[in-house]
Amino acid sequence: MARKVKGILKGNMAFQTELDGHILITDISKENGGDDLGPSPKALLLSGLIGCTGIDVVSILKKMKVEYEDINIEVEAEEAEEHPRIYNRIHMIYTFKGKNLPLDKLERAVSLSQEKYCSVAAMLKKAAPITYEIKVVE
Repeated sequence: MARKVKGILKGNMAFQTELDGHILITDISKENGGDDLGPSPKALLLSGLIGCTGIDVVSILKKMKVEYEDINIEVEAEEAEEHPRIYNRIHMIYTFKGKNLPLDKLERAVSLSQEKYCSVAAMLKKAAPITYEIKVVE
């Protein structure tokens, strides 16, 4: 299956794309010559990583019948100093909120996402190592 996406220049440096009926604008900050009309394309990669693994984890925990109050995922990415300024290290922090959460099932869900299901993580791992940690808040 192939995906085709078209970008249209919208002003200075911003590009508008339509993805599955959703309009998305990417741009760069004013300090870098853009108009700051949307997230940067590189930062959007991290957002895609969060969405991909988050959907996996929620789906897996539902199948495991794990009830939680909330899930937050943070990404810390280290950027290279030289061009191209790729991410050379990515660290993810999964925070689960709830009472009596089974840590073994949380770890299993995150591990399955990172090692088997999340295609965004699989692609990004080809460029940078991805590490993660799990936190539980009652």
